[in-house]
Amino acid sequence: MDMRIVEQTVEDTQCDALVVGATYKKVGKQANELVLVGRAKEVDSLLGGLIQSVYDDGEFKANLGELLTLHPMGKLAAKRVVVVGLGAQEKMNTQSVRRASAIAARSLQHTGAQQVALALHSEEWNIGLDEGVRAEVEGALLGLYTFKKYKHSDTNGNGPGVSRINLLGTHANEVLLDQAVNHGIALAEATNFARDLVNEPPNVLTPSELANRASAMAKQFGLECEILDRTEMQELGMGGLLGVAQGSVEPPKFIILRYRGAAQGGEKGIALVGKGITFDTGGISLKPAERMHEMKGDMAGAAAVFGAMHAIAALKPAINVTALVPTTENMPSGTAYRPGDILRMMNGKTIEIVNTDAEGRLVLADALSYAVKEGLSPIIDVATLTGGIVVALGSVMSGLFSNDEAFGKEIIAAGQIAGEKFWPMPLDEEYGEQIQSDIADIKQTGGRYASAATAAKILEYFVGDAQWAHLDIAGTDFFDAKKPYQEHGASGVAVRTLAELVLKRAKETIYNS
Repeated sequence: MDMRIVEQTVEDTQCDALVVGATYKKVGKQANELVLVGRAKEVDSLLGGLIQSVYDDGEFKANLGELLTLHPMGKLAAKRVVVVGLGAQEKMNTQSVRRASAIAARSLQHTGAQQVALALHSEEWNIGLDEGVRAEVEGALLGLYTFKKYKHSDTNGNGPGVSRINLLGTHANEVLLDQAVNHGIALAEATNFARDLVNEPPNVLTPSELANRASAMAKQFGLECEILDRTEMQELGMGGLLGVAQGSVEPPKFIILRYRGAAQGGEKGIALVGKGITFDTGGISLKPAERMHEMKGDMAGAAAVFGAMHAIAALKPAINVTALVPTTENMPSGTAYRPGDILRMMNGKTIEIVNTDAEGRLVLADALSYAVKEGLSPIIDVATLTGGIVVALGSVMSGLFSNDEAFGKEIIAAGQIAGEKFWPMPLDEEYGEQIQSDIADIKQTGGRYASAATAAKILEYFVGDAQWAHLDIAGTDFFDAKKPYQEHGASGVAVRTLAELVLKRAKETIYNS
């Protein structure tokens, strides 16, 4: 995608579609008033008040994501003007811009438009100009995302789609806007990279192929990459990962990526740990057939971590970050691990197996133990871990568990910048009572009730004294249906939140040094 800042007036901007934004404000209990600022106001003036007129007629209300297409009839160089609603002025934020930009770009993708000019940002909003531009860029690239590589032909019949996006800027803020564009591109491309991984079919994205993709990405961005095989895992005592892998003919992998942005001799840095189950049948405790095909996405945590490393490496913050991904399939077979087994994790602790479909906590236990052994802190793990979090939070928010309240708030704040929602969940000591075992250190599950909390409690058992947070993304990693701003399939959730957190920490380190 060719995307850049251009210095042009709205009148002289040649393109297939010029996109501007509109908000509304309440002027009474039942009355709203259209608000046009910046380029939208200029366009309305050049069109003789047409946007205002259509609003007054009730054909356009400026609700978030609502689209109005106008034909300028030679009054502008643009072939058409698309006005996208940004919602209520008092509620508008960067997520409003991101969502509106995605909806507009996605809609234009199906109209034959190839060259698009975006002019949603404005210095008159109550958000930073760079933040607005970044959200505008992210939204457009996220909205244009599709996964069609296995379709025999394009069935849209609308031509090649959007191939170039210009953002209207001014010379006075050229450097700031260029930085914002590059930031937005890096985050969106990283998110789409993660989406590609999750959307791949499981016969293609095996543990070995996931390792190959991680290695190729590392080579592209200059990351250090190490991939451990079964023999090396045995030497390390990774009984959780090896136990889950027993039932599959596909060999397990333990993938390590290292980004070294800090000066030598500094802190070892942050650990990002991602669950990488490339297909989850449930093992001996077999899942129902309905929707099992979606279990190719049980490696969305791994995808999020790799996507975050993609963005971090592109933006080059002065901080060290290590990604750890245990990856395998969870399959039933004559060699599969069983309910009743006891597995010994890398840190020497034992787990009694109750249900082989609770495999994620086993592979993560080894990865968390590895992070502790390496002296990494803080540690953030990301996983499609429990159905319980879906029951609790649905598909609106991801669950956040942490042994440090301030750290949890830091992640939530990063999510707000990224447009991703996380809700703090409890880790009270009483939940630990549900995972007590008579024959091992702990049980693998605590039963149906509070299942998301007891699963997180198991993970906490392997983080030692490190600052730690667990993100359960089981309800937010995948969209069941197409939306105006999102393709059906992987969401790429947590990529941008993790990247924003790392970038903020890097800035604070520089400021405090």
